[in-house]
Amino acid sequence: MILTVTLNTAVDITYRVPSLRPHASHRVREVTERPGGKGVNVARVLAALGHEVTVTGFAGGATGGELRDRLAALPRITDALVPVAGPTRRTVAIVDERSGDTTQLNEPGPLVTAAEWSAFQDAYEDLLGAASAVALCGSLPPGLPVGAYAGLVRTARAANVPVLLDTSGEALRRGIAGRPDVVKPNADELAELTGFHDPLRATQDARRRGARTVVASLGAEGLLAHTPEGLWRAAPPARVQGNPTGAGDSMVAGLLSGLVENLPWPDRLARAIALATATVLSPTAGEFDLPAYERLLGRVAVTGEVSAA
Repeated sequence: MILTVTLNTAVDITYRVPSLRPHASHRVREVTERPGGKGVNVARVLAALGHEVTVTGFAGGATGGELRDRLAALPRITDALVPVAGPTRRTVAIVDERSGDTTQLNEPGPLVTAAEWSAFQDAYEDLLGAASAVALCGSLPPGLPVGAYAGLVRTARAANVPVLLDTSGEALRRGIAGRPDVVKPNADELAELTGFHDPLRATQDARRRGARTVVASLGAEGLLAHTPEGLWRAAPPARVQGNPTGAGDSMVAGLLSGLVENLPWPDRLARAIALATATVLSPTAGEFDLPAYERLLGRVAVTGEVSAA
């Protein structure tokens, strides 16, 4: 079982409009809703790849109930969310069909009390007993300590469970000190963490800060992976047009599934890039196009050298 942690779960709502204009009224062409938050998105992709996944984090209020109902309808996903009094947030994506651009509106999430945080930590420790790997993903809801991820990383390491951390800002800065097995920042998050805009220098610095492996997603240019075994670059066969929403979460799912399957790094990175690219190509924001993924998997260019870390 793979465990994904989403401390700030959401119900994701996508509106499609012909053209998004400031200060104007809009007629929505299409509305879609799905369970969301980064770790939940990762779980959906892992389940589509055939893995059994347990989802934990927080859920509360009417939105939390809707989230849990939607999770119950998904195959190979087990709901282990911890209840809180505050309402789960909603995120709203507005897709401009004319330009293809997406405008994102993210609510802050519920205020988590000290007692609710303690209950989660107990549940998390129990769940690790059956986990082959864990992903810690996304923002922290109000009320949680900024070092929350660092503690969760250390708990996973104490249980000998490989842990991947995907967050940003101060939560990443504190979390990386817990020494996660993998961190997956994008270029902006990595630059904010290290102060370096050169990806190679930035990944080196992030490893010195505590991460065993740093996989930096570089948008259309693919990714750079700095690992104990070597330094690797991976890129899609061609630039693609589409909606990048959820591409980073699909990349995490590729890395995590490759880890539990013991794939060599080039194969893990090829899977991560193929999934991320297939997500950009999907007509539904945040989902991946399975035929595109299968078509792309053997065409991802991975270059690097062993023992260059």
